[in-house]
Amino acid sequence: MEACIQDFIEYLAVERGLSANTLESYRRDLVGFSTYLSSSPRASLLEAGQNDIVNYLGFLHQQGRANTTISRNLASIRSFYHYLLKEEVVKADPTIHIGTPRVEKKLPKVLSLNEIDRLLASPDDSSTAGVRDKAMLELLYATGMRVSELVSISTGDLNLSAGFLRCMGKGSKERIIPVGTIAGRALTKYLLQSRPQLEKDTKTDALFLNHLGGGMSRQGFWKLLKKYSRQAGIEKEITPHTLRHSFATHLLERGADLRAVQEMLGHADISTTQIYTHVTRGRLKEVYTANHPRA
Repeated sequence: MEACIQDFIEYLAVERGLSANTLESYRRDLVGFSTYLSSSPRASLLEAGQNDIVNYLGFLHQQGRANTTISRNLASIRSFYHYLLKEEVVKADPTIHIGTPRVEKKLPKVLSLNEIDRLLASPDDSSTAGVRDKAMLELLYATGMRVSELVSISTGDLNLSAGFLRCMGKGSKERIIPVGTIAGRALTKYLLQSRPQLEKDTKTDALFLNHLGGGMSRQGFWKLLKKYSRQAGIEKEITPHTLRHSFATHLLERGADLRAVQEMLGHADISTTQIYTHVTRGRLKEVYTANHPRA
């Protein structure tokens, strides 16, 4: 069974170009299902039927797993059997009549403009690390990138004179994103003053470096964001994705075209971007309630 799962993971990596994190998620879901089956009479992924899968989803529910987790597991199992059917390893797809658990879409948390201003003003830009941190925060908010994309940028991906950068997103899909004037100034200062000091003797193309001269990690940036969030007095629990949500919401609130925001975020499907229209409608109601004399 392990060989079967490994073949599927290699297929996803080569044919669909999925990221290492996504591949690991597929593997974890399938190994979990395989382990569950090993305690049942069937004891094999290749012999599992619809009832086995339904019972497994029920087992996950009994374990207190969220509907989002159960839905993801079903999606992994469904993709696996689609692959096995295509490769003629199995004769039928046992997932074909299984419905996906309903998942309640939660509106993303966003920061207000005041909170964004306080957060971006938090780093001490008279220090080497502070200049770097300010550049990272400014760039993340200016572009709406994922944190994995932010820490993967190389110096060659930047074209500050033109005001753009090249970003490699999910599935190795490349996109070009504008860089605002303020973020551009912060990046220029970082490249001229801070990065040469951080680079030391290590020669790397990574744009953002840690104190050892290596590339900044996602975990490293997460810690920095938490520190500056506390310094800014922001009481909300924020993540790097909060800046991405804020980027999209603030653009749409000011009349940006939904398709343009989709392109900048790197969403394959515009329905993913449309969740931000619900956020902005909620914001409009707040503005109306706060300002209309008969609200």
